[in-house]
Amino acid sequence: MDHEQFMREAIALARANIADGGRPFGAVLVRDGEVVARAANGIHRDHDPTAHAELLAIRQAGARLGTPRLDGCVIYASGHPCPMCLAAMHLCGIGEAWFAYSNEDGAPYGLSTAAVYAEMALPPDAHATLRLARLRPAGEDGLYREWHT
Repeated sequence: MDHEQFMREAIALARANIADGGRPFGAVLVRDGEVVARAANGIHRDHDPTAHAELLAIRQAGARLGTPRLDGCVIYASGHPCPMCLAAMHLCGIGEAWFAYSNEDGAPYGLSTAAVYAEMALPPDAHATLRLARLRPAGEDGLYREWHT
């Protein structure tokens, strides 16, 4: 597999996205040496904060392949994947991810997600920027069991 070729394509998507008024992020998702999906960060287009290049590529690949499982796929990202994108890669079975620019490279430009990674490593009750609390209404029971049957 030509890792450098796929990475150059992800970086080219990121550069084109800059020209379109977007952020410098692009992603290429590959399976068996063939490109399955390509995407650039789309936050500037639809104001969706989850429209990261990697997530958009994952969504396209799932639709194209007709499955939410992307086992055997490799993703090439212009920047270090954020925790949300990395979690999505884990959840769908992507087994390999490559990135060109690190969080350290992005930090001077406000493009590092290192602080989010640090926050995510804390226990839920120690998060400083997001309160996470369980609330199950009285009498509510069995939702997961209903789904399972």
